[in-house]
Amino acid sequence: MERMIVAGADASAAGCAAAYWAVREAELRGVPLHVVPVASADGPDGVRALGDGAELVVVGLPPAAADTTAAALVERATRPVVLVPGTPSKPGRVTVGLDARDPTDVVLAFAFEAARLHRATLHAVHAWALPEEATDWLFTLAHDERATWEDQEVQRLSDALRPWRTRYPDVDVLQDVVLLAPEEALSHASGNAGLVVLGRRSGGTALALLRSVRCPVAVVPA
Repeated sequence: MERMIVAGADASAAGCAAAYWAVREAELRGVPLHVVPVASADGPDGVRALGDGAELVVVGLPPAAADTTAAALVERATRPVVLVPGTPSKPGRVTVGLDARDPTDVVLAFAFEAARLHRATLHAVHAWALPEEATDWLFTLAHDERATWEDQEVQRLSDALRPWRTRYPDVDVLQDVVLLAPEEALSHASGNAGLVVLGRRSGGTALALLRSVRCPVAVVPA
């Protein structure tokens, strides 16, 4: 099957932003681009269906439609979907959100390859929470105890990224372990990002991010 990118676009600001982003991505990947007018493709489901044979689906999301359209695409797509907001995006880091306790290879592969193609730093963000037993005595938690738990999370993230650093030696990697909810951690991290990458099991986080970030969000089926 021919490699290609499918972009669902229209005359809206988000549609134009998606088409522009898809053109640049197709050039970087050296693959053809198939632009589908969203209206004639029967909305997001039509774009998704046309994109089932593509290596990437790109869709513009006006703010008013972000929740419903993104939810439909994220839930049903069989290929990575890039959701482009209706605001201009600028080059920056590729930020990937991952659970270092259970990393997903296809998400990391997509993120590292995107960073390589864009010659960007990969910003790997692992959000973590204190153990359940610590929540009852949070205010009396000793600094050394919290530091020990945090060191363990840092090591988990390093272990998850090590094989990918070996496969992509030219990609600069910034590790970030944050004691926050995933959507909050990624919202902060996205300030310097040109692309945020998440796995589909983080679909709720992706929808939350679309309300606050100004860069494209890639959701990878996993």
